[in-house]
Amino acid sequence: MKKLLFQFDTDTHPSVFDTVVAYDGGADHVIGHGGLTPENVGALVDGCIFTRAPKDKKYTAIFIGGSNMEAGQNLLAAVQQHFFPGFQVSVMLDSNGSNTTAAAAVAKIASSGSLKGKKAVVLAGTGPVGQRAAAMMALEGAQVSITSRHIFNAEKACFAMKERFDVDLTPVEAADLDARAEAVKDANIVLATGAAGVELLKPEHWQDNPHLEILADANATPPVGIGGTEVMDRGELRHGKIIWGAIGFGTLKLALHRACIAKLFESNKQVFDAEIIFDLAKAMA
Repeated sequence: MKKLLFQFDTDTHPSVFDTVVAYDGGADHVIGHGGLTPENVGALVDGCIFTRAPKDKKYTAIFIGGSNMEAGQNLLAAVQQHFFPGFQVSVMLDSNGSNTTAAAAVAKIASSGSLKGKKAVVLAGTGPVGQRAAAMMALEGAQVSITSRHIFNAEKACFAMKERFDVDLTPVEAADLDARAEAVKDANIVLATGAAGVELLKPEHWQDNPHLEILADANATPPVGIGGTEVMDRGELRHGKIIWGAIGFGTLKLALHRACIAKLFESNKQVFDAEIIFDLAKAMA
């Protein structure tokens, strides 16, 4: 029985990255559909759940992707609404790679030191990766702040994570380098999740900070988000701080993504969202 993965993407064109990783994760065939919404996904879900016998439904699975996490969450809910006892398949949500990237980053941070009671700052954290990483660190017991150039965006992100994960995050406006340096002044942990090629901190903003213990940067495009770090850093000790670069924890992200795809085909009743993906990441870190 062939393992079929249906790639439901909220963008016009299904992600090539997600397609490649799906094959590497063990899918025999990946069938991509783009431009999907809660309104037009129903017939595709029906095709997934009605075509195989109960014992063979585990060989069909759904992956939900796209660049917009909110759209992905809404699509996941719509897909699940079409399921009923005896007629469902396993499904994974990873819009913009946010669940797997955030889980890998936080799992590596957690492997370097306990998060419980620590002050953590997610710089430029209003995107899908930043929001989910902030929530995961909060679930581990950290006191987490999200920065943005505009306080409204930070507040909106914190509210969204409160609704989804019931965690309390602190919004911080930090529009420039000096403001971001001030935002991390008392932090123990810093994770940078800004746009590619944007430097969020300079070396002098963190190298002599006595409170900082761990820094991680999700940006692999020069210049990196945290100046003075390297994309290949894998728990390197720099100026007394443990550093994780984008490729340093990116190896785990790819392995995690592949592992999730493989597990989708173990049964037909699984839902891989942030919590389960994060638990798996911690076990693999």
